[in-house]
Amino acid sequence: MAYEVNGTTIETTEAGYLVDLNDWNEEVAKVIAAEEGIGELTERHWDVINYLRDQYINNGGTQPMERIIQKAMAEQWGDKKLSSKDMYTLFPRAPSKQGLKVAGLPATNRKGGY
Repeated sequence: MAYEVNGTTIETTEAGYLVDLNDWNEEVAKVIAAEEGIGELTERHWDVINYLRDQYINNGGTQPMERIIQKAMAEQWGDKKLSSKDMYTLFPRAPSKQGLKVAGLPATNRKGGY
């Protein structure tokens, strides 16, 4: 499997995760999101994507679990009542899995969402 972005072929794993995270950019994220059925990426999508990339790249390969993502976004957005349903509205196939894919990061190996 591969993504075609602005005339460039981006190599992926069989599951659609980027082989090389350095191939990622915002245009690649938009293509992956479209393939995932997410549609247009909103500011909140980008907040999650940037958070996931920051955690992975600048925090020793950390791939936060869903509750951690939810808590971080609640703090960032000032939304004390942010629910997991809100997060799944952004990434219906799990913020900690589908979010990683759109962010151009490797698939997580842990089971479950928490």
